[in-house]
Amino acid sequence: MPFPLLSTPPGSPAPGPLPDGGDAATVAERQDQRTEPPRLYQVVMLNDDYTPMEFVVMVLQEYFRHDLDSATLIMLKIHHEGRGVCGVYTQDVAATKVELVAAAAQRDGHPLQCVMEAA
Repeated sequence: MPFPLLSTPPGSPAPGPLPDGGDAATVAERQDQRTEPPRLYQVVMLNDDYTPMEFVVMVLQEYFRHDLDSATLIMLKIHHEGRGVCGVYTQDVAATKVELVAAAAQRDGHPLQCVMEAA
């Protein structure tokens, strides 16, 4: 048994009221919605003269999942250039990583600074 059409074909008159007093329903055309990918932020660690290099390497391994070699290279970049990118994440993940690094540095008594910037 075929289903009744809810919309009228183009050029035909609009249907009148239904027997129960309501109007016939019409179906709008489906439009594709495009969503943009989320903005990305880079987590940047800043150099200071007090935080031990071993602590920076440990933070890069523990919170950013770098292996020992890449963590050491990033640490040296931070040491020589004053800053280094630890990773690129969505806004919520980047903010969480910044907070985790700040809490670990404070817990161990280091002044290590970590910020997030739009990528």
